[in-house]
Amino acid sequence: MAKEIARAISSKAYKTYEKRLLAEVMDGQKPQHLAIIMDGNRRFAREFGLNPLEGHEMGKDKLEEVMNWCLETGVKILTVYAFSTENINRDSEEVDTLMDMFEINFRKLADDERIHKNKIRVQTMGQNELLPENVREAIAYAEERTRGYDNYFYNIAIAYGSREEIIQAIQHVAQDVKEGKLEPGSIDEKIFSSYLYTSDFPDPDLVLRTSGEVRISNFLLWQMAYSELYFTDVYWPGFRKIDFLRAMRSYQQRQRRFGK
Repeated sequence: MAKEIARAISSKAYKTYEKRLLAEVMDGQKPQHLAIIMDGNRRFAREFGLNPLEGHEMGKDKLEEVMNWCLETGVKILTVYAFSTENINRDSEEVDTLMDMFEINFRKLADDERIHKNKIRVQTMGQNELLPENVREAIAYAEERTRGYDNYFYNIAIAYGSREEIIQAIQHVAQDVKEGKLEPGSIDEKIFSSYLYTSDFPDPDLVLRTSGEVRISNFLLWQMAYSELYFTDVYWPGFRKIDFLRAMRSYQQRQRRFGK
């Protein structure tokens, strides 16, 4: 009985704190563009004696929660690092399972009532040609079904590497210069940014990484030049709403500190 009472008190205290944090965040300036490095699925699974694939499944469920939190707090653009070009070299069974999950979940996104109710445009960024055909077809389905939406934007970096993105941009710039479409002297930050996957979006205001790792792992290297960075030691599947709100509050405190 004592343990049950303690759990009830703890749960009530958590909810009270979450409610207070939410009110504080809603009263401040929210980041327009939030980028997340979702890290720690496999370590979370190992810590609880689970199969790594179960960790990925739980990570997928967590992303759905985070999308709801973004809608609740008014974050207009969410960009997540789902699968890097380096991840392709992981164990083939794990990669194949992840590809099946991507196919299922892109189709699920395309038919999700929340997506259409809130007019969220779903887009991917990365080297889609490296993905299996079934995943490319699911991506095309999701992108086509949401193409006309512009209230919110949900960008999923898959088969993505920022260095590769920059190299491709340089190649396209060089080709346009060669064809006389672009004068070398006219190339500035704005023009170069227009060759990147994120050309339609402002740079991230806040970049968040879970799992305790303090690095950016080849993610949005050009775009995050002036982004606020936030690192938390919570593994991605264990990421809670209060962790999300703390990140938002940290961003707001920095904005106030620098008078932005």
